[in-house]
Amino acid sequence: MATHVQVKSFPAARQLATATDLTPQETQAITEAVNPLVADSLALFVKIKNFHWHLSGSHFRDYHLLFDKQAEEVLKSVDLLAERVRRVGGTTIRSIGHIGSITNITDDNDDFVPPSEMIRRLMEDNGKLAKSQRDAHEVCENSRDYATASLLENIIDETEKRRWFLYEILQGANNTD
Repeated sequence: MATHVQVKSFPAARQLATATDLTPQETQAITEAVNPLVADSLALFVKIKNFHWHLSGSHFRDYHLLFDKQAEEVLKSVDLLAERVRRVGGTTIRSIGHIGSITNITDDNDDFVPPSEMIRRLMEDNGKLAKSQRDAHEVCENSRDYATASLLENIIDETEKRRWFLYEILQGANNTD
């Protein structure tokens, strides 16, 4: 005969509670600073993959590989940041709609984008992302969340590296696409 275990139901807020010595105000500030980075990174990931899938031209192989590598780097930061939000007692992204409501990265639905324009758009998006990451770093430092601030230092470095690579490619934009 099967034994049924009675599971006590807890309100969602209690089930998602995380033990932390941060104040509720600090947790809220960190959550409000980091969640848009999660949304921006997811939006940027989709944009990079869009360009990766729709490349053409003489630099196809090089850009295809670059975009794949950059998309992978961006996606890696999503889980790291979202888990930091949870560890400090916040909640994070729940849906595509939530992402769309807080992202600073614009959609790119053009039927055709020349490769040099793809590079320019991604360079600008990485610039926006780096600025937001720096702003979030300051919030985390001011809210005593040194672990997230430290994590952001590495993520900012990766974002700046992506932007640098894209910038250097643009320097040769007069080459044929």
